[in-house]
Amino acid sequence: MNANTIIQYGLYFVTILLLTKPMGIFIARVMEGNTPLLSKIFSPVERLLYKIGGVDASAEMGWKRYTIALLVFNTLGILVLFLLQRLQLSLPLNPQQFPAVSVDSSFDTAVSFITNTNWQGYAGETTMSYFTQMVGLTVQNFLSAATGIVVVIALIRGFARHSVKTIGNFWVDLTRSTLYILLPLSLVLAAVFMSQGVIQNFSAYQDVSTLETTAYQVPKLDDAGNPLKDASGNPVLDNLTTKTQTLAMGPVASQESIKMLGTNGGGFFNANSAHPYENPTPFTNFLQMVAIFLIPAGLCYAFGLMVGDKRQGWAVFAAMGLIFVVMAGVLVVSEQAGNPAFTAVGIDQSSSLTQAGGNMEGKETRFGIVASSLFATITTAASCGAVNGMHDSLTPIGGLVPMWLIQLGEVVFGGVGSGLYTMLIYAILAVFVAGLMIGRTPEYLGKKIEIFEMKMSSIIILVTPVLVLVGTAIAVMVDPGKAGIANPGAHGFSEILYAVSSASNNNGSAFAGLSANTPFYNYLLAVAMWFGRFGIIIPVLAIAGALAAKKRIQPGLGTLPTHGPLFVSLLIGVVILVGALTYVPALALGPVVEQLMMVGAH
Repeated sequence: MNANTIIQYGLYFVTILLLTKPMGIFIARVMEGNTPLLSKIFSPVERLLYKIGGVDASAEMGWKRYTIALLVFNTLGILVLFLLQRLQLSLPLNPQQFPAVSVDSSFDTAVSFITNTNWQGYAGETTMSYFTQMVGLTVQNFLSAATGIVVVIALIRGFARHSVKTIGNFWVDLTRSTLYILLPLSLVLAAVFMSQGVIQNFSAYQDVSTLETTAYQVPKLDDAGNPLKDASGNPVLDNLTTKTQTLAMGPVASQESIKMLGTNGGGFFNANSAHPYENPTPFTNFLQMVAIFLIPAGLCYAFGLMVGDKRQGWAVFAAMGLIFVVMAGVLVVSEQAGNPAFTAVGIDQSSSLTQAGGNMEGKETRFGIVASSLFATITTAASCGAVNGMHDSLTPIGGLVPMWLIQLGEVVFGGVGSGLYTMLIYAILAVFVAGLMIGRTPEYLGKKIEIFEMKMSSIIILVTPVLVLVGTAIAVMVDPGKAGIANPGAHGFSEILYAVSSASNNNGSAFAGLSANTPFYNYLLAVAMWFGRFGIIIPVLAIAGALAAKKRIQPGLGTLPTHGPLFVSLLIGVVILVGALTYVPALALGPVVEQLMMVGAH
């Protein structure tokens, strides 16, 4: 690891650290209805939305009613997005006249964007009209992100309140998180992106001349249209004709900003943030990485504020940060080392040099290995799924890092809301383990953790591993699943394992070597995305309701402090241990075997 790596990684993490507190204060005030300046601007819109929807903003909900409202809203979102794709040829803003998207791809994409996964089996610039991109995909980028925020806020209220049966109002929480947090930030970020060259227009695709030429001959003509001849009477020929290329246009900046801030990851273009129209400069690349962690990191501080002990938020932040730093370091070291099987024979024909400059395959030269490795770690630590390089081209250990980060439940800051509420479940599990060690009923933030909370936590911990491991097993056993593998052997298995892990944990990135836009994978991954999202949200809200109803107890001599280094270490240990016990056997069949094969080849 060289000075360039340390500077880039250090600058990024320091930036996130500096933004965490102000962002957390802002989120807490918004969700508590304490933003006088923004209220002057947005409160008329907020009241109008409540009036249209028939919402009583002063009426709170129990966890069951809150859950039903959330499920109904998101199910309707799937239906609307599905219909938009199927009817896009008849809808406006379709200058390329793209036809309707197939039934299986429409269903997969609808579930994907509603669950904040944004898995894309299609190429956006050749499949989706501007209307579908804006009214369908971009709108759901806002709403799916807001859904994650409201769930973690409901859970935080469960810890903060006592002896009550309500956890908030879903419609109020959804409106405020969208209107006061996501929309203003997205507008500012989109404007900055446009200043850097990210496109934003409604133009038809442009045919432009390229520098590439071809060598066939055509006669040269005079002004009258007659063939020119040289002194010997031979026709004068023109040997060079310029080729053309079609450049996709569209409203990209507006989708790009919420794609990052909402940890959605669904790109306007097939190449995602590797495309120069989505991510043109190192500065936009840095902003995109900051945007991914901005709200998840801020939510950690907001958690501490809302439960009345800021140390609790910093403890969770520390656990996330330590895991992130280690994982990012492993990935960049692996990529800088490169593949030892790629050697160049020395001048004396006897010595050899390892891969010069590290592994640049699948990476953009304008970003390089360090920024690409950092981006890959961030996007899989969070449930974002955006990519600025191809994960399929990472070294085996380099590819293992993003895959395992996904499989850990994306709790290392994670998606907006989803990372924190999953990490808080791990915190409940950690205090339960500590309670077993000393023979006491576990406590967390003044609430006893009892049988119901542990049952719900167990469901949350087990849902995604079941989806990942069973889904991968089915895919490698049946012919439609094996038909999509482009790379046989261990790497092909890694591609399937990564795809199902990404869908089940609502990430959305891919190794990109798997042909997944088939009916089999579209339906398999849609099921994984749906249950991976709502199979966790429902028990999380159940825990929130149960905790809110409990009385707060005072800490005693046997209470484990949950704000110090001991608890941070315990929390990290539980996260890593659960991830290791669950996934190491599967990882051993993919990236671990591939690493051994690579070293053996050398």
